[in-house]
Amino acid sequence: MASKPLSVFLAGWLVVTAFPQAPPPSAPPPMPVQSAQPTPEQLNQLVAPIALYPDSLVAQILAAAAYPDQVVEADRWLQDHRNLTGQALAQAVDQQPWDPSVKALTAFPSVLANMDKNLSWTSTLGDVYINHQADVMNAIQVMRQRAQMAGNLNSGSQETVTNNGGNISVVPANPQVVYVPEFDPWLVYGPGIAPWPGWYWYPGLYLTVPGIAFGVGFGIGFFGGFGWGWGHWGFNWGGRALLYGGSPWAYRGRTFYNRGTFAREGGFDRGYYRGGSELRGSQRAERPGAFSGFDRGAASRGFGARGAGSFGGGGFHGGGGGRR
Repeated sequence: MASKPLSVFLAGWLVVTAFPQAPPPSAPPPMPVQSAQPTPEQLNQLVAPIALYPDSLVAQILAAAAYPDQVVEADRWLQDHRNLTGQALAQAVDQQPWDPSVKALTAFPSVLANMDKNLSWTSTLGDVYINHQADVMNAIQVMRQRAQMAGNLNSGSQETVTNNGGNISVVPANPQVVYVPEFDPWLVYGPGIAPWPGWYWYPGLYLTVPGIAFGVGFGIGFFGGFGWGWGHWGFNWGGRALLYGGSPWAYRGRTFYNRGTFAREGGFDRGYYRGGSELRGSQRAERPGAFSGFDRGAASRGFGARGAGSFGGGGFHGGGGGRR
């Protein structure tokens, strides 16, 4: 009689080991957090520094802003290779592993450096563009209309401004020379644009008075022959599409999430890269942004703090002549 319970136990053990039970079902993955909708005022503030640039340059900036780590790397690379110019520089850039938009911006070193120094703004711009593309493009058009009404966006010897059904395009007057307009982004559109917090005025790109001016033009001949060069970028304003190589540009990074959602731990306001491999060394995110809970999904806070500091500090209305 004493052996009966033991036999029952052994039989049960054989059943369990021969036919192991399936593990309990895992919890469903958390739903991605919806990206907060920026207000028109926030969007206007965000695009104000670049809305009056030529279309192809704006397209390059929007695309490159989605790769802020590469923007930093490319700017530092240019600083370390000042001896390269012309075709030698273009060929060396072509060998780099950067996104085509970042490569294209090396033809405009002061623009690239400005994005590095104002990295909180840059990473927010990339974040918002990836998740609210049409809204960002609408804001650019709104700001161009405001600049025209203020008398600060007109055709001239440097650029041609056209209005097609309410969509304003800006292209170089000479297709071989690009002039980057210099203006105060918080004055040129009229009242109501608040400066970006901690904005660094990169020398040679900004005026300290109302109006608009042009410095020395950027020749694009050496860079034009590459697949990432000037002629491959633009917009379909009617369809609100950024174009690269004649087709809608596609984001292929991991820094920001597409389709209007952020799949980040704890929501979109944690302020860090999700792809740790995209961060070099100890470059982590610490610097806060401007849109409170909205833009804190923008990465690269550590880049941003390091950016202004590496060029001698931030602040408003710096002067001097930049590397053109």
